[in-house]
Amino acid sequence: MREIASKQQLRLAFLRWAVVTVPFILLLGFTSARLAPTGSQSSWYRALTKPAETPPDWAFPVAWTTIYILLGLALAMIIHARGSRLRGPAIILFSVQMVANLIWSPLFFGMHQVFWSLVTIGVMFVLALATTIVFGRIRAGAAWLMVPYLAWLAYAGMLTYRIAELNPGAETLLAPSSSTTQII
Repeated sequence: MREIASKQQLRLAFLRWAVVTVPFILLLGFTSARLAPTGSQSSWYRALTKPAETPPDWAFPVAWTTIYILLGLALAMIIHARGSRLRGPAIILFSVQMVANLIWSPLFFGMHQVFWSLVTIGVMFVLALATTIVFGRIRAGAAWLMVPYLAWLAYAGMLTYRIAELNPGAETLLAPSSSTTQII
């Protein structure tokens, strides 16, 4: 005898996944951001000439926290889609784009590699777009949850490009000697 799960049971199963995926994605993102001082905590970043379009420092953690929550929810939707043959490839694609995402902060803030950070954002965008497309073939809601991430990556790419343009040789820019770089 086959029983079909009720909407309530399906909702609870999704929520069980979300309770795991959202904190996990948040933890990964926050860990990546703590590998090197970021934003105004970085004397190197403070010394850079930034474009006029740069948002205030408080906007970055708010944006990334929101994006990581949405990514966690999107991943939970896909993990919960057990009947889809694209589920496995979608999870792998999501994981690969997350690895690129987690590389960016240490690369930019820790190693001061503006050019390679820009390349990484391009790779992140392509991978996130591919993930969004595959997610859309499984669950439209999961794809829509990826859209703010794509928009933020485009914006971050523009900011990184402008920083590279305004700061030739930023990789060699020495931060004021009164601060220390801390890698945890």
